[in-house]
Amino acid sequence: MIGQDGGVPIPPLRRNPVQRRSAERLGRILDACAELLDEVSYEELSTRAVAERAGVPIGSVYRFFSNKRAMAEALAHRNLDEYAERITRRLAASGVSATSGVSATSDAGGAGGGGWREAMDVVVDEYLAMKRGAPGFALIEFGHPVPATEPPEQPNHLVADRLRTLLADRLGGGRDEAAEERLRVAFLLAVETADALLRLAFRMDPEGDPAIVAETKELLRAYLARVLD
Repeated sequence: MIGQDGGVPIPPLRRNPVQRRSAERLGRILDACAELLDEVSYEELSTRAVAERAGVPIGSVYRFFSNKRAMAEALAHRNLDEYAERITRRLAASGVSATSGVSATSDAGGAGGGGWREAMDVVVDEYLAMKRGAPGFALIEFGHPVPATEPPEQPNHLVADRLRTLLADRLGGGRDEAAEERLRVAFLLAVETADALLRLAFRMDPEGDPAIVAETKELLRAYLARVLD
């Protein structure tokens, strides 16, 4: 489902899918949109081409979306949902406790152990995996291209809030209102910083420059330790 996590706005659909068949059709439309964005620019993307690739009538596209911008928004939110699910699966597989954030064999404060440090490494690794392999992700990611004349969206705010909610159990509790606000700002700055550095990594190397990726992880650990340790 799109935008199912609390606090993340659901992108506007003209009609929400109710039946399974309708939901599957919506999924095919978004899959086709993602595939085409690996082949053409956002400006060249058209709703008709998406309909043809998805094997649905053009009316089915307009049943859900008023234009390609709305379709790109829905794809961006689906990417964020998938990103959150991938992180959740990785952390569950690593044996990190859902309540303490500490793995059975490591100390939360250890430089290479579990807890929030491990969680942040997973956050970076799963972003890299999507950047390298998820259809359409290289162009859309968690936002969508907008003309230079329009105000930019702020997808990193959504990403930061989603990650903070997702990792809440691993970040510890008992903070007062001021400390929670400091954590919110710290996560936003961490996401903005990682976004800029990882974009640089992919400009230097199509697969993401390993040295820049490693330094990004170190920077995130050092910065977030100020509010999490």
